[in-house]
Amino acid sequence: MNYQMLGDADAAVVEVALRAGEQVKIESGAMVYMQDVTLESKTNSNSSGIGGLLKAAARAVVSNESMFITFAKGNTDNARIGIAPGAPGSIMKLEVGANQYRLNDSAFFACDAGVEYQMKRQELGKAVFAGTGGLFVMETAGSGDLLVNAFGSIIELQVTPDRPLVVDNSNVVAWDASLAYQMRMASKGILSTLTSGEGIVNEFSGSGRVFVQSRSVESLASKLIPYLPKSSN
Repeated sequence: MNYQMLGDADAAVVEVALRAGEQVKIESGAMVYMQDVTLESKTNSNSSGIGGLLKAAARAVVSNESMFITFAKGNTDNARIGIAPGAPGSIMKLEVGANQYRLNDSAFFACDAGVEYQMKRQELGKAVFAGTGGLFVMETAGSGDLLVNAFGSIIELQVTPDRPLVVDNSNVVAWDASLAYQMRMASKGILSTLTSGEGIVNEFSGSGRVFVQSRSVESLASKLIPYLPKSSN
């Protein structure tokens, strides 16, 4: 993917240069500006037709993913499109091919046409625990560049067989698909969970990398609640 970052690092626009006939996939609603580009929206599903639409709609209800994904196609060799995520924060490139990844809700931003993905249903226990992450995670396939976005900074952490890694569920952005993971309560016992302020965590094991965001949208939302207007009867 031929792109450059414009603007401030924590509120950047990614400008992608496209040749005639070249395509990239972008997050629905991410377009800021474009020249000589055609957009086509498709259902964010592994299936086509009405079945794919129904699957995408059902998944949107239980996760933060959009029902649709946008294909941007260059009409000339000088085509360009500027895209930006909905929330301020970092944007990072992952190289798909030798390594494949799993992405948490809302992490997908853009990818080359050669990058494929499947929406993988999580085990019911993981889905119930998730809070964020929902019933599905995105698993990549194919090869090319993948852009992910996060709220705050993105930090890369290493997991080794002798040192599993525990990450708050709302801070997980992406991880190597080779890693095993499970969801559990951060603290043992209901009282400990209530007093610690920690909730659901992901525990990763094996060998690979986990990418986490430094801020949590859920934490920000909880801090804003006391300042929101109260509805009157």
